[in-house]
Parts: sequence; structure tokens; C-alpha cells
Amino acid sequence: MKGRTVKLKEAHRGNGAASVCSIIWDNSGGLLVTASSDDSTAFIHDAVQPAKPAKALRHHREGVTAIALNPTFDTLASGSIDHSVKLYSFPDGEFQSNVTRFTLPIRALAFNKSGSLLAAAGDDDGIKLIATVDSSISRVLKGHNGSVTGLAFDPKNEFLASVDGFGTVTYWELSSGKPVHTLKSVAPNCDSDASRLNFLSWSPDGETLAVPGLKNDIVMYDRDTAEKLFTLKGDHEKTVCFLSWSPNGKYIATSGLDNQVLIWDVDQRQDIDRQKFEERISSLSWKPNANALAVIDVMGKFGVWENPVPSFMRSPTDGANNHQSRTGNGLLLFEEDDKKSSHSGSLDEIMEESHGDSIPVSSKRLRKHSLLDKSDEDSDGFLEQIVSRKRSAKSKEHLRFGGGTEECESSVRNVRPKLQEAFQPGSTPVQVGKRRFLCYNLLGSITTIENEGYSHIEVDFHDTGRGPRVPSMTDYFGFTMAALNENGSIFANPCKGTKSMSTLMYRPFGSWANNSEWSMRFEAEEVKAVALGTGWVAAVTSLNFLRIFTDGGLQRHVLCLDGPVVTAAGFRNKLAVVTHASDCFSSGDQVLEVQVFNINGRTQLIRCRLPLSPGSCLSWFGFSEEGQLCTYDSQGVLRMLTNQYGNSWLPIFSASKAKKSEDENYWMVGLNANKLFCVSCKSPNSYPLVMPKPVLILLDLKFPLACSDLGADDLENEFIIRNMHLYQILEKIDENAAAGLDTTALDDEAFDMESAIDRCILRLISTCCNADKLVRATELARLLSMDKSVKGAIKLVTTLKLPILAERFNEILEERLLNESKGVSNNSSVMDVNKAVVISNLSSSQVFANAEASKKDKNGEHEENKERKELCGNRSNEAEKSQAATIPFSKMSNNHDRTEKVIKATEKELNKKSSKEEEKQLPVKGGGTGNSSSIEAVNQKHCHRPINPFAKSSNKLEKTSTSLLDSIKKMKKLDK
Repeated sequence: MKGRTVKLKEAHRGNGAASVCSIIWDNSGGLLVTASSDDSTAFIHDAVQPAKPAKALRHHREGVTAIALNPTFDTLASGSIDHSVKLYSFPDGEFQSNVTRFTLPIRALAFNKSGSLLAAAGDDDGIKLIATVDSSISRVLKGHNGSVTGLAFDPKNEFLASVDGFGTVTYWELSSGKPVHTLKSVAPNCDSDASRLNFLSWSPDGETLAVPGLKNDIVMYDRDTAEKLFTLKGDHEKTVCFLSWSPNGKYIATSGLDNQVLIWDVDQRQDIDRQKFEERISSLSWKPNANALAVIDVMGKFGVWENPVPSFMRSPTDGANNHQSRTGNGLLLFEEDDKKSSHSGSLDEIMEESHGDSIPVSSKRLRKHSLLDKSDEDSDGFLEQIVSRKRSAKSKEHLRFGGGTEECESSVRNVRPKLQEAFQPGSTPVQVGKRRFLCYNLLGSITTIENEGYSHIEVDFHDTGRGPRVPSMTDYFGFTMAALNENGSIFANPCKGTKSMSTLMYRPFGSWANNSEWSMRFEAEEVKAVALGTGWVAAVTSLNFLRIFTDGGLQRHVLCLDGPVVTAAGFRNKLAVVTHASDCFSSGDQVLEVQVFNINGRTQLIRCRLPLSPGSCLSWFGFSEEGQLCTYDSQGVLRMLTNQYGNSWLPIFSASKAKKSEDENYWMVGLNANKLFCVSCKSPNSYPLVMPKPVLILLDLKFPLACSDLGADDLENEFIIRNMHLYQILEKIDENAAAGLDTTALDDEAFDMESAIDRCILRLISTCCNADKLVRATELARLLSMDKSVKGAIKLVTTLKLPILAERFNEILEERLLNESKGVSNNSSVMDVNKAVVISNLSSSQVFANAEASKKDKNGEHEENKERKELCGNRSNEAEKSQAATIPFSKMSNNHDRTEKVIKATEKELNKKSSKEEEKQLPVKGGGTGNSSSIEAVNQKHCHRPINPFAKSSNKLEKTSTSLLDSIKKMKKLDK
């Protein structure tokens, strides 16, 4: 809390007890109107000359409980405990008329946008809609069970929102006078406290309704659906009793029973300042043309809080609509306001106006026609008169969209959705008086806190044993963005000073030189995003320049980008930059483009569109630990860029399916091949605080798959994820082979991944068999990479007594072996293959007899030839064993147990395949006999990978085979 305090002075002297007090500004910000339920007099104060006596309005016999100014600020309405509503001219305060009388006290008043209607309610039954032109009652809205304490017309004249003392909120459709949404007991129950009233308020754009919640918070509801959007929950220790939107809708002020007033940044959902008072604040009002907030407490003392929004943040009046004073009666005001508002809405509203009454009424998202846009057969003569005069005054040529008028073109430009502003991945918003993150990634974090005109920056690594601690830094530049990698950190700030200078500074973590830190300054050019790589530093500026420096500070390149930058990220020699490709769509969706550069090679690797979920924005951008480019949007969808299908994006995670509760959201930190690293935040917080230290959680990557009829979503997800990883490994093999680098380790990794995929496929085949999805099982069998896996699948389906499927799998194996045998020149090898094919189709008894005979023949062969045949993968022997193994399984009665045993045996065989192949290949070199061409053919046959539609075909298969054989030979030498 700031050290300054707001001084209050007495406006109303009551009986010493708490009362309901009200305060409002006029449009010029020069006058304040106050009232109290303990005082029958309302006052108009001169805010410019506080010493000047206030003008008293003494026309009520009892306390004034509600006041309201019409949108043109020439009429003041007041309601009282004496059951009356009165109108005064403003600002002179001359009494005009008694509008209406109730049988019980008045509690709430509200003018609609045009000032033609005044809503009044209280302890009486029903809300009265009063036509200000002749003070007649147009309609009475009934539905509340308790006293109505709060009223608010939406700025688009379609709804009236009301709240009663029991906490029930109702949306009333003005065109029909019927309630369209009723939210029971969503606000606190204040029916028993006469000094406290429930209150609600529409945002200036009319899209959100703010209501005090039950948990010392403020709840935001959607305009059309009345669905809960989000909550503002901070340091209020007791219930919120009043709230007020800033003129531009970016901030909201709230007062609570804890005597505190909090200022909130609605976009960030964070309180940015607060003030504590001696008594509870009963009412708040933002100054329409300045950064000031008027307050009045329950004892009738009022004052003005100057600069409630910190000066370095956006002003609460920036972007607000200016209300110009007009003359005339209420009906004339309505017509003038409507003419201007007809071109001030959204694109949908312009189209709606141009089509008139032909658009049907909808209760959601399709905008309803308001009371003032269509006539109601049940309405009284006054309302019909209003509609008739309104329509006669309109010119259809001016309302037609695309008519070429400057007014219509200007309105379309004004309502165009805003482009997403530039941001730094891993950073959090400014928090007054609190430390925040400039950068947070898998390596460490950079934090800063403002203190008396300068900031204190600290760099911390997650691995404390990495090396010596990086010394903290005193920041006199006001850095707002940073990036961090193993070599150093880069900082930048927005334009400052009279020359509008932006500063870029690089700090290496280690160097042989003493003064290795450097900085650059840009005049009339602001740094928007920064990135780091191996040996280079990049900064993207407001002039759409991409500036590239060496880590020593040498300026190497300056490139021009096609649009405003959104963010940037670096990984080794790769730099990725996101820019706006065009203006937003009318729906508000961003149109973004990503470019990936090879800094060392001075080439552009990728240029493509960046997809986002509908209605979302980009919230994180970066590389995985393996160097894969990824994005994360505000809807919680994580995407990875792949070369498959021509640089397409794969959705590898969806927060909506992973989060455990609706109020949970994930703040992205980074990812590796299998896991997502993030921080779990509870709504309304969308980002972590520095203290307490954020706790990283690990989530499995999971494609948003459809619900399969197999009920094996995890297996299907594993299958797709592993195939994606295999494709990436094969890509790296090609890259390393093209560069002349050793690919042995990657070959082993690819082999292990293929084995894991085969094990997953075998489980899926088992699931398909149990679900009687035999066609799908056949498709899966064709995707098996290894011959042994196909034989394992044959064992599996034979155990499950599916002879037709076993025959299909045998055909697949036959086709595969025949295709492989085409590259073998040795006739004996071809004969062995044909023998294996024939044996695979024999009956069980024939297979057993042939297997016994084959074993006897093998015992009489030469040891060296035997080892060579084992290296070649003796198809006949393995096929015989495969068929012979089916005999004992056919005696089992429980299909489920047999399936599990076969799968386990197959997995065990696949896991040991690498060691067995090494044992089989080691004697080859020492043999000294045999056909060399046959051995080469066998080696080629052994290392050949069957076709996998998910795997990328490699042009370096021969090199891969040679490197794998060479590594085995080296291992033999080491053993000797």
C-alpha cells in the first residue's frame, strides 16, 4: 500500500450510525454530487474550488438513498426513503418534477444510455421503467423476491441487470420485459443490513457484468449467456460491497467491508494499488477525464484519491468515450444518441441495423434487438411513439454497410480488433511493489523489483551446482524484458527520456576478458523482443527491424520484417520470430506468421503461418530441449512444428483435457521429447508469483484424440507420439549423414524407438482382437517394423483362435520376406527364405515334425556356416519355432491369460534382440570363408527397415548399415 492517504471531509452529518452514502462526478470532472440515507439533502460540490459552499437540494422529507445523472449530464435524479423519485436540472440544481411514487423506500436508480428511460426500484414489488419525456411508467418488471438494491442498463440498450438483497441477479430483456437469465444467490446476502446494498455494474463496452462474489471477490459474467467468465480475488479480507469501472474499462475499483479500496487491472486480474480507510467506503466514482477516484464512507465523509493508477501504467481515461453535453428534452436526446451509436457498435451490429427487423431474436451470441430497435405489440403508446420517431429519423442509406460514407468506414476502423502486443516468453506482468519474472525457462530465471526509481535484478539457475552464483545487478534503465541461456543474458527496455532512447544490454556469464559486458542504444526505435543463441544476440524493434549481434557486441546483420513483431526465441544457431501477417479477422482472431533463420548459415529455414485456437492469442513461444519449435496459446493448446506434410503443426497437448478443475490453468515453461514443464495456477491468477517459489509440474504430451471405440486412448496416443519421435530421429540421421558426422548413436536410438513402437502395436493388435476389429488389426500388423514382431503377432492371433487373421498375418510376413529376398544374390539364402515361407503355411503337426528334422540337419552342419545363417536371420528355423510354439498355447482355455503371456514373451524377445544380433555377428569376421558378396547382401538385408508410413524414408541406408556393422566389429576388437 502506498504511503499517501486520502483526506476526507464531512459532507453529511447523520445520527452517528453507518448509512448508505452515494457520490458521482459530472462529465467535466468539476462537480461532485453526494447523498446519504441519513440526510434528506443532496449536495452539489465544486471540486475545483473546494472552499466554495456546496449547493443543497432540499426537496426530500427523508434520507436520500440513490442518485443518478443522465448521460447528457443535464438531469439529476434522486430517490429517497420517503418513497419518491425527483428530477432536477443540472448543474444548477433546480427542481423539475416528481417522477413517480412508490409505496416503500427507493434503493436504486439508473438511466439508460440515451437518457430516455429511468429505472427505479427498492423495497416495492417490481422495477419501474419511467419515460423521462413525460414521467409516465412504461413498464414494470417483476420477478425479485427481495428488495432490489442495484440496477444497471447495459451500454447497448438491450438488457437491464438487477440484483436484490438476497444476492439474486436477473438479466431483463428490454424488448419483451421478460427475464432471460436469473442467477440465484451469486452475490452476498445483505437484506438484514440497512447500511449496505448489493451493487452491480456493466463494463463500458457492455460485454461484461461485474457482481460482488461470495468469496470476498468480484465475479465477471458474460453479457449474452450470463456465464461466469472469471473472478478478481485479491487482498479483500471481507465481502466486497461496491465497485466501479474506470472510463476505459481497463481498471475497476472495489470497496469492501474490511475498509479497504483496491484498484484492479482487469486484463491482468491483479490488484495494483490499495488504500485503507478508517470507515467503510460506501460508494466510488472515477473521474471521467483524469486519473482520480472519488470516495465517500458510511459516515458521510468524502474525498478524492489522486492517481489511484500508477503513473507508469496506462491512464484510466485512455481510450474512453467522451460524453459531450447536448440540449433538448429526453426524446431528442434519445434520437441524437441513437444516430451516433448506430455507427459506433461492432461490425455485427452495423450489419444488424442494415437488415432492420429481418434478423431473428436470439438468446445467445446473436445480438437481440433492444427496446429501442423494435416495437413491441404489448408496449404502451409512449414506447410506440419512441420507436416510430426513431425510425422516421433514420436514413437507411447511412445505415447500409459498405455504402461508402466516411462515417461508416470510420466506425469499421474503430471497432477493428486490436493486434496482439509484443511479449517476451517466460515473463510475467508488472506487479507494483512485488518482484516479477523478466524471464523463466528450464535453465533458470531472471527477476526484478522496482525500488525508489531503479530496479534490482537477480539471475538464478534451477541447478544450483551449475557454477558460481551470478551477481545481482542494479538496473537504472528500467529493463522490462530479458532472455537467458547457458552463455549469458540479454536485457532491453522501452523508449525513455526526451530522446526516446531504448537500451539493449548483454551480460555474459563467463569470459576471458574483464569487460565483456556491452550495450546498444536506439534512438526513436524501441526494442520489442529479444532472443539468445550460440554466439549471437537478436533484438526485434518497433521499426520492424531484426538486429543480430555477436556475443561480443559486433553488429552483424539488420533485416527487415514484414510486420510488427509478437515475440522471438532462439536455440543454438536457430532464431524464430513471430510477426503479424495481416490485420485481425472480424472475429478477433490473430493472423500470425513465423520465420526460422539459421544464423550461422545466413538462410531462412522455414516460413509459415502460426495457428491459434479460435478466439485465443499466443502466450508462449520457444524450442523444446531437442530443438523442436513449439507454441502455446491462451486456450491451452501446445503445438509442435514438423516437416511432415510440408511444415505442419501438430497439437501435442490440450490443457482443457489435462486440468483437474475449471479454475486451474497452466503457465508454460518448456518441454522435452516426452514431458511438458509448467506451473499450475489457480484462477484468477494466470501466472506465478516469484514468492513463494513456483513449483514445476510435469505433464505427459498427449494428442487431443477422439474417443476411440477400442477404449485404448493411451495406447493410441503412445503410438502417435513414438512415431513422431522416430520421424525426428530419422531427420537427424539424414542431417548428420549429410554433414559427414557419425550416426551410430542415432541409429541405435532409432532401433530402440522402432522396438518400442512394435511393442505398442502388439498391444493395440491384442485390443483390436478382443474388440473384434480385425481389419484394424491387419492394418496395424503392416506397420510392424521387425519380422520378429510380425511372428509375435502371428503367435498372438493363433493363441486367440483367430485362424483367418493368422492367415492374413502369414501373408503379410510372406510378402515382406519375398520383398527382402529380392536384394539377396546368394541362392542358398533365397532357398532358405522360400523354405521359411512354405513352412509358415504348414499345419501345426507338420511344423512340429519339420522343426525336429531341421534341428537334426543343423547339428551336422559346419559351425561357421551355422553362424553365418544365424547372422542372416535363418527364416526357416525361426518360422519353425514360431509355429511349434503354438502347440502348447492351443491347449490353454483362458484366452486373456494366453494373450498376456504371448505379449510378454514377444516383448522380452524384442528387448534382447540387440544383444543377440551382436553375438550372432561377432564370429563373422573370424570365419574367413564364405561368399563375400553374400555377406554384404546379408548385412544389407539385416539392416533394412520395413516400410513405416510414419517414418521418413532415408537416403543413407547403406551408410547407416555400414556404420552399424563397423561399430559391432569395434566391439569385438575391444572384447579380444
